Amino acid sequence: MNEGEESTEQAGHQEDAGKSERRSNGDDRPDRKESEGTGNGRKPRKKLPLVILAVAVVAIGIGAFFWWFSTRNQESTDDAYTDGNAIAIAPKVSGYVVSLAINDNVYVHKGDLLLVIDKRDYQARVDEARAQLGLADAQLHAAEVQLDIARVQFPAAYRQAQAETDSARADLRQAEKDYAREHGVDLRATTQQNIDAADARAATARANVRQADARLATAALVPDQIRQATVAVEERRESVSQAHAQLAQAELNLGWCEIRAPADGWVTRRNVQLGSYLQAGTTLFSLVTPPVWVVANYKESQLDRMRPGDRVKIDVDAYPSLELRGHVDSVQQGSGSRFSAFPAENATGNFVKIVQRVPVKIVIDSGMPKDHPLPFGLSVEPTVYFK
Repeated sequence: MNEGEESTEQAGHQEDAGKSERRSNGDDRPDRKESEGTGNGRKPRKKLPLVILAVAVVAIGIGAFFWWFSTRNQESTDDAYTDGNAIAIAPKVSGYVVSLAINDNVYVHKGDLLLVIDKRDYQARVDEARAQLGLADAQLHAAEVQLDIARVQFPAAYRQAQAETDSARADLRQAEKDYAREHGVDLRATTQQNIDAADARAATARANVRQADARLATAALVPDQIRQATVAVEERRESVSQAHAQLAQAELNLGWCEIRAPADGWVTRRNVQLGSYLQAGTTLFSLVTPPVWVVANYKESQLDRMRPGDRVKIDVDAYPSLELRGHVDSVQQGSGSRFSAFPAENATGNFVKIVQRVPVKIVIDSGMPKDHPLPFGLSVEPTVYFK
């Protein structure tokens, strides 16, 4: 080995010894030469997580912007459900059910016969009312005949009474003359019998005049007597009207023995059976009509831009594939708590402000299923798109 190779080997040993000493002192950094020797233009690996974080933040910001931009003109709520008209069917008369033509959840049309109540008692009342009407009509005709007779009879009776009075007064004058003549002649020219007869005729004539005057006074009430007969006719006419009303009521009760559908709809909550005894006014079942709408309870802070006519998309929880389209019909003039059975008393010392919800009626325009109904009370999620 020559001197050049020995010097090179010694230099290598010294360099290795320096590296070992730096490692023992905790300095693992590579030599400047090694660092410089490994530089190839790439960034250090420590900056890569920061770059990923920055990209994620930018992506989230862009997504949030697009979400806000796409939803800035719409409001939705999950506090919504389907609603509609449910007609309570109740009988107007009492009786036993003799025919039942419905079942649970069947669809009926307006005018369809639903059930029949026993008609025999009500038919008997109709026959009785008809008989009463016939009797009232006969009594009315009799009263009208009596009125016609009174219009002729009472004036004739008055004239007859006048004639009788005149005749009685003439008889009285003749009797008074006879009386005066018998009492005015000499007693020898007449007899006591003639005098007594003249006295009797005069007394009888005076009595006949008084009797004729009394009959004339009675017969003179011709207008009152005719008016009395007229009142009797009016009374009989009112009796006929009353009989007509009773017959109409009896016929109504007979007609109400048949309960028919007031509208198209589904029979729900049926609690009547064949042979049951029904009381008037007792609810038998409900008739759910086809028109269905949505009642959405939006927060008061969501109503700022909501107006009637805004279009709505409705998602039904029970039918995920069903999508309904509608529009805002109206906004209730009061919050739901205001019209509850026990409204909140806010005039208290421990008042806590609570965000109120206001019912909004949404009418369904399209998308209603044809093969199955949309029951009331289903949970839906409407989304209102502002104009």
